Amino acid sequence: MIRTILTTFALVFLAELGDKTQLAVLAMATRNNPWAVFIGAGAALLASTTLAVVVGCTLPRFLPASSTRVLHYIAGGLFILVGAWTIWKA
Repeated sequence: MIRTILTTFALVFLAELGDKTQLAVLAMATRNNPWAVFIGAGAALLASTTLAVVVGCTLPRFLPASSTRVLHYIAGGLFILVGAWTIWKA
């Protein structure tokens, strides 16, 4: 369990570094109460993560195992496409 926690932490931490959400929070913190920004951003991340975990736990109950494997490939492909698009637009 600790390995899953650490792996998830590292993955999310690295994925969030320098993304538009972090930059928006940085900009908001320059003009607003930093604790209010921290609480709001933390609550938003908690809510979106909760939604992702709930959907991730629920999908396998309604889909066969082969469908979830396809879903993993689709998600991976979308990550690659977004990364390539980001590099191309830069």
